[in-house]
Amino acid sequence: CTEAGQIEKAVGLWGKAGQRSLQRSALVEAVEQFKRALAQIAVLPSTPALRRIQINLQVALITPLFHVRGYGALETKAAVEQARLLLEQADVSGETLEDPLLLYSVLFGFFVANFNTFNGDVCRDLAAQFLELAEKQRASYPLVVGHNILGAALLLRGDSAEARAHFDQGIALYDPAQHRPLATRFGEDHRVVSFCWRSCALWLVGYPETARADVDQAFKDARESGHAVSLIWALSHACFIEILCGNYRTANARVDEFITLTDEKDAAWWRTIGMLNRGLLLGLTGLASDAVQMISSGLTTRRSMGSIWFDPMWLSALASAQAALGQFDDAWRCIVEAMTAIQTTGERWFEAEVNRIAGEIALKSPKPDTAKAEAYFERALSIARQQQARSWELRAAMSMTRLWRDQGKRDEARDLLAPVYGWFTEGFDTLDLKEARALLDELVS
Repeated sequence: CTEAGQIEKAVGLWGKAGQRSLQRSALVEAVEQFKRALAQIAVLPSTPALRRIQINLQVALITPLFHVRGYGALETKAAVEQARLLLEQADVSGETLEDPLLLYSVLFGFFVANFNTFNGDVCRDLAAQFLELAEKQRASYPLVVGHNILGAALLLRGDSAEARAHFDQGIALYDPAQHRPLATRFGEDHRVVSFCWRSCALWLVGYPETARADVDQAFKDARESGHAVSLIWALSHACFIEILCGNYRTANARVDEFITLTDEKDAAWWRTIGMLNRGLLLGLTGLASDAVQMISSGLTTRRSMGSIWFDPMWLSALASAQAALGQFDDAWRCIVEAMTAIQTTGERWFEAEVNRIAGEIALKSPKPDTAKAEAYFERALSIARQQQARSWELRAAMSMTRLWRDQGKRDEARDLLAPVYGWFTEGFDTLDLKEARALLDELVS
């Protein structure tokens, strides 16, 4: 029809092809098909009916662009902005949109583009505005999405407990029969997203086993939905939680499955997450040289796609690997970059751990600086307590305990670690808690 000049018919067929591709997570194909439809419609005289079709196509294009080009990539941002302009033109012309979710899809796209070039205050405000509109209009699925994006913004700002409350509400409001078919409208199934984000919040506030249970539920839901991008979400967070819990063999298996799926779907943005998670694992399992190469490559590619959130974590992991190789100048540059990013963006969820890692690097340097290390550990403890991040507090307490033990301050070391360890009620098979228990046993022997 395109070649025959049957433009309006071609537009409809390209659009249907794009929707079918999107539904089966054929992401690259969906991008191309929606673009072909939009290119065809651009040559036709503008009418209200065609403008409605154009708006639907432009909004539909945003979702596959998230995963192929990146949530914060220039092309994705341009697609979101074009959709916003079309909606604005329709509003000015007094044209009524048949689909109320179109506006929310564009607002969601605007949020995630900003989330990927993270500014804590801006993201929190945008998410709050989204949720306020959904509450005002009593929009069912946008309410779920709104709680998720506000929770994500709060989590990265270091407000884990408040973030968890929003994920709880998102899960409670989700209706599988009504909402699961809408996964492609907002990129992924938002019940899966709720469980994925809540698992991170739960781990941070000191509930590692409950965090793993949330990931298991995200897996179950994603597999039942048959939506590949939702499964990518679940795999990504499952890998991350297993890394945090110290289950490196399981995490490696998750990364393998994750990378296979992202390659199959040609989800280029997600592929960088696989590289970075693999880099984390390489560093944690003694393969520092490979870790440096993998993390550096993943960071460069991810940044080229407009994403900087989580940079403090990746930079800290890179610094640890560099320090293990004796590359201390490079390691300190990464630590400074991570700390600068925290201050400029407000992404504070990893701040305690950045300071703890800086303290460990100070101890490993050719001329160990115990005073500098102690100051970093103290700051890590203070930040973790302020954020109620019990898991980071435990790690910081262990680092300080080892330092004091080596200085002969065994009583002070035990008195610091014992109450932190004693707070935990689950997760005693995780690496951090097993190491803390062994350290306490050593101090009382």
